[in-house]
Amino acid sequence: MSDSAGMVATGNALPPQDDPVPAYEVKFQRIGVAGAAGLQIRSLLDRQQYDDPLGEAEAAGISPACWPLFGQVWPSAQKLADLMQSWEIGERRVLEIGCGLGLASLVIHRRLGNVTASDCHPLAGRFLAENLALNGLPPMKYAVGNWAGSNPALGEFDLIIGSDILYERDHPQQLAGFIQLHAAPSCEVLVIDPNRSNRAAFNRHLAACGFTLEETPIDAPLDDGSAYRGRLLRYRRRSVTSDELM
Repeated sequence: MSDSAGMVATGNALPPQDDPVPAYEVKFQRIGVAGAAGLQIRSLLDRQQYDDPLGEAEAAGISPACWPLFGQVWPSAQKLADLMQSWEIGERRVLEIGCGLGLASLVIHRRLGNVTASDCHPLAGRFLAENLALNGLPPMKYAVGNWAGSNPALGEFDLIIGSDILYERDHPQQLAGFIQLHAAPSCEVLVIDPNRSNRAAFNRHLAACGFTLEETPIDAPLDDGSAYRGRLLRYRRRSVTSDELM
């Protein structure tokens, strides 16, 4: 079903029984969340999985090599989920970009935050629905988010979050343009980045959009003790009131 903004409300329904049997394999795992109960997550078995019988992923610009990436539990996604367990959300509208399995969105949703998960992968919404069901959570908003395309129904958000989203050379410019379209005049952008080289270009593009940057190194291990090295990129922009202009 769709909400008033035209976004899909992803609930607990599983695929119809007459759906074709998928060619990919999945696994189930518990993902720890700092300061809260863990999440039960259905993910792809490994990075060798692929199934695009209708060419939906190809039409979205997703190559066979990139197809399984949405369905993996990435270290930076775990760090973003940890951060969202304690970050101040309040009444802000939150958008997770390139959500993949949507760990951070699930955490915010569990905290009763107003969050929309978004991704361009044709199966991201389905996996999100199944993971909501696994964790006994009610429906939440999901929208297709194509960074290089038009997303007129998406609207504006006060907080935009993402993890490990700068792994391609063209991502900084595309993503900055997407954020500029969907960021409210006063907006905070949080990105967990595993020290990828493309972040410098992303910093420049967001600076041109009026955002200031604060970087915080992250070196605490993951919940399972695995090492992690990265940083929190915190961008902020605020609108100027008429009184301040006088």
